[in-house]
Amino acid sequence: MKIHLAVYALLLVALVAAAGFIPSGAQDASTPSPQPPSSGAPPLNPLKVALLKWYPANSTTSFKVGDNPYAIAFDGANVWVTNNGDSTVTKLRASDGENLGTFNVGGAPMGVAFDGANIWVVNSFPNTVTKLRASDGKNLGEFPVGRVPFFAAFDGEAVWVTNTQGASVTKLRASDGKVLGTFADTAGPIDIICDGTYVWVTNFDGTVSRFKLDGKPAGVFNVSRGGLLTLAFDGANIWLPNGGGTVTKLRASDGKNLGTFGAGNADGSGITFDGVNLWLSGSTYIVEMRPSDGKVLFQKHISNLLIAGLAFDGANIWVAGWGADSAHKL
Repeated sequence: MKIHLAVYALLLVALVAAAGFIPSGAQDASTPSPQPPSSGAPPLNPLKVALLKWYPANSTTSFKVGDNPYAIAFDGANVWVTNNGDSTVTKLRASDGENLGTFNVGGAPMGVAFDGANIWVVNSFPNTVTKLRASDGKNLGEFPVGRVPFFAAFDGEAVWVTNTQGASVTKLRASDGKVLGTFADTAGPIDIICDGTYVWVTNFDGTVSRFKLDGKPAGVFNVSRGGLLTLAFDGANIWLPNGGGTVTKLRASDGKNLGTFGAGNADGSGITFDGVNLWLSGSTYIVEMRPSDGKVLFQKHISNLLIAGLAFDGANIWVAGWGADSAHKL
């Protein structure tokens, strides 16, 4: 419960900032993880060895970013981190973590998305998104959306943004930021992704909403009583951490509930898919899960770090260290 409350505390920091003005199909990997030999040597997984990842080593490299980093996105070469506390975004080279620039955006940036050429940063206050050119960080404009926007997703042509107050999602044309529509949602939309056919949105009331790409509703699915924070797509299914150490799997084609699985110490603060497995965060823990059956493969405790967003760069998992003012490469 303490871990779950810590995650909600991160969200509340951003939601109360207006008053206090505080600048917050899938590849099946069904091969079980080998058990450690009696000698105590680390277990070897042939799939990992092929990627030169011999075992889940307890190694983490950290890089300094801005104040209270929250979300992370990968642009194909670099990692972008939103710094909620100082209204900036930091660009790190994924290969070695070198700082390639820190760029000013709107107030209290939260979510971040990449459209293939540009980075879109969600500014919770003053209710805008900032478009930065990924190559050099040049500001290409700031565009109004709904009240207290939180996360963003790209559908191939447009950028979608959740508006936590006012219960809506806004669709912007990526080429010029023009608003193409604002669509009603259930209470408190938070995270958002696109699976290529539908846009999925998590809500504070424990539901997940599905929209067609033209904004028409395509279903609302009850998942959790505790409210949903983040979500991920594995190529065939939608995964939604419920908090309290469980995650629910929905079939993307029709929203059918395929089960709820134990997720170790993951609490919903972050989730991403690496092309084979899911990675979830929970306060000071990182969890690796097999999507075929929901089995937890690996869990690691990272001391003195409150993990917020997660991202995969094609080789490594990156986490935002809220409060530590750092991004960590695992």
